[in-house]
Amino acid sequence: MGRDTAGRNDRSRLGRRSFLKTASASAAVGTVAVAGCLGRGRTPGTVVLTADSGVEGIIHSDGDGPSVQQALWDAGLDEDIRLEIQTVVSDSASRMQTAQAALEAGRAPPDIHMMDSGWTVPFVLRNQTVNLTEELSEETVSFVDENYLDAILETARHPESGDLHGLPLFPDLGFTLYRQDLIEDAGYDTSSWATDPPRWEEFANAVRDARDQAGLDYGYTTQAAAYEGLSCCTFNEVMTSWGGAYFGGVDNLFTAGDRPITVDEQPVIDAIRMMRSFIEGENQNTLDGYAQISPSAIVQWTEQESLSPFDAGNAVSNRNWSFAISQTGAEEAFGEDLGVTTSPVGVPEAEAEYDGTGGTAAALGGWNLVVSPFSDRKEEALQVLEAFASEEVMLTIFELGGYLPPNLDLVAEASPDDVGPVARYGDVVQAASDNAIPRPATDIWPAESPLIYQSVNAAYRGASSPTAAMNDLAEELQQSESEVPTNGN
Repeated sequence: MGRDTAGRNDRSRLGRRSFLKTASASAAVGTVAVAGCLGRGRTPGTVVLTADSGVEGIIHSDGDGPSVQQALWDAGLDEDIRLEIQTVVSDSASRMQTAQAALEAGRAPPDIHMMDSGWTVPFVLRNQTVNLTEELSEETVSFVDENYLDAILETARHPESGDLHGLPLFPDLGFTLYRQDLIEDAGYDTSSWATDPPRWEEFANAVRDARDQAGLDYGYTTQAAAYEGLSCCTFNEVMTSWGGAYFGGVDNLFTAGDRPITVDEQPVIDAIRMMRSFIEGENQNTLDGYAQISPSAIVQWTEQESLSPFDAGNAVSNRNWSFAISQTGAEEAFGEDLGVTTSPVGVPEAEAEYDGTGGTAAALGGWNLVVSPFSDRKEEALQVLEAFASEEVMLTIFELGGYLPPNLDLVAEASPDDVGPVARYGDVVQAASDNAIPRPATDIWPAESPLIYQSVNAAYRGASSPTAAMNDLAEELQQSESEVPTNGN
């Protein structure tokens, strides 16, 4: 999503990988100093990659510990080629602006930009990325096409030619984490929840009862602030589970302009009314039969704020990303008392009008690596991407950072002893990939996303009724779509 790496700076609870606390700190000191003088006398073979501190902390080690850099060399990267990190903030919108400024100015380094899956396409359409289908080896392109998660690949392709312009570094998927022990103590059977999530009503009742019996302050925490994460991900999941969609079915996610606007339809409004019920209980513009399980503060929370109460043992459930599984599923945290599933179900798929909606859903997030066409080290940068496509490199990134590999088959094959708690939930990861819902990753999504998250957040807060908010949003989106050139993207 737009803020997939938000909250990822806290890597101190990934079990046996606690050495990364010091590795990350020393890497930050070294690479931030370098970033200030990038391009001025850098050593031969140095390739500059943008990354936030979460990724930065695993690229290099401060001693004999494992690192992504060493894995790249082990995968065949010339040992004269070394990555330097240009540290950027975790906030996705700010990172997009930073990349846009560099590429519009034709400035390099950076040689490789780490781009959110939600806004890679606009850069592709502006010819600000290197065509990897033409530049990488046929063997690597075939491997990527055959083994990477299709949904993340679609965010890295040219929407017209289908050529690959970004190499997915890691996808991310939305998960519902819950205290299995507390819910079962409250009398609910969760044995099937992993791959057969409950209906939202059953989930809400179970969370309420578990909260009340355990005497906790919070039931269900999630991200509902007015930011990219709401439009791309948390609301996208809830809306999809109810059979709703921004622009009709999943076939309309990657082509803007000539597509229906469906945000004002009843499934979308019901999704908002349910969330209002979670916040307010039975009140105006809520949905009958849905328990109050969420604090009103969720309308200001992003990833880390929503995770903290759950991580501290003061909430029954939390919606988050794979890093939260690594953090809370460790033995020193909840261990096997942590339950994980995809989103609960609003309406069954058979009752949903649009393709790819209804049933359970897992928002697709993640980040792609793109090579700047202005780099004077393009060949070295392409070699780096060739190495990143190695399964051993993917597993190293998974082990050290908790980031899902773009080849999700590796999760099922991994051992928790090697890569941490996420491997314990391989069946859930597979279910999430099967039910992944991307955001509408078109060239106008960066402009449409704020319209959506501001309207949804206003409806969640009660500043506007769900119906009024979605009617107004439909008009705004219709105007936005009408301004797309007739040739589409």
